[in-house]
Amino acid sequence: DTSRSSMLCFACGHARIAIALARGDDRMAALNFKHLRYFWMVAKTGSIARAAQQLHLTPHSISGQLREFEASLGVELFRRVGRNLETTDAGRSIVSYAEEIFTVADELQEVLRGQQTRKALPFRVGIADSVSKSVAYRLVDPALGLDEPVRLICREGRLATLLADLAIHRLDLIIADRPMPTNLNVRGYSHLLGESGLTVFGTRALAKNLSGGFPALLDDAPFLLPGEDVAIRPKLLQWLDAQGVRPRIVGEFDDSALMKSFGQAGAGLFVAPTAIAAHVCEQYKVTEIGRIDAVVEHLYAISTERRLTHPAIVAISKAARRDVFGGVGR
Repeated sequence: DTSRSSMLCFACGHARIAIALARGDDRMAALNFKHLRYFWMVAKTGSIARAAQQLHLTPHSISGQLREFEASLGVELFRRVGRNLETTDAGRSIVSYAEEIFTVADELQEVLRGQQTRKALPFRVGIADSVSKSVAYRLVDPALGLDEPVRLICREGRLATLLADLAIHRLDLIIADRPMPTNLNVRGYSHLLGESGLTVFGTRALAKNLSGGFPALLDDAPFLLPGEDVAIRPKLLQWLDAQGVRPRIVGEFDDSALMKSFGQAGAGLFVAPTAIAAHVCEQYKVTEIGRIDAVVEHLYAISTERRLTHPAIVAISKAARRDVFGGVGR
């Protein structure tokens, strides 16, 4: 108890209390803080009965604890005056120390409670539905590892809808596969997170039915095409045309995750960023068919900040350059 009290006192600058305790005799070394609290409450209220009410104990229990405290100190702490108790000279000197000790202890508990109940900072992110969900997760995840707790709020939708929310500050950031359109009257800035070529994926069963080398094997192969709202779609169609191959389009998808799910089921071949090729193969149980380096997908962070300063957005930008795009992002 002595070392505990000394640490508490010195840590809070109450050296006077620490010195007093350090100079005590052997009986003071056995100072019981529970006894000290009971004594302090009786001294404040002037009555064992009132102290018992405050401490939610019985008067008999308080009386017994006071006798033990007085016996351990070897001094008398109270004298009875009518129905009330008054502190003796020795009792008054102890009250002053007890007052400081428990004031500091209460302050410490308030500080600790404040740390434990500290509210997380809301961080509202919009994810364009054309962005790969695997990439989006890897980009946003570092925001949850900041020293300041963050409560992540994700919204998914078309870019135009998300930009409208950004304009009225319902979003802090948008992750999209294209920069902010110039024809919109919305104050915002596009920050390139990274870029990646494309890889064509398919199930092993579907791959066995393909003949020839890549990209010739794509001709008449079942193919899942990104939807019209996906930025890479025109470039992908131009590339296919330049290669002289015409896949059989069996579906079009604005949502990249839904397209991958159909691809996992064997409905057709599909494309995804090469940066996450290993993850796509593992998660969707597919294999790489070939790579299209000539078609590059770009990802942008769109925010109302010209210069990124929000801690969560800075963490996302760093993660994109370091982990997701392997140093290609700018």
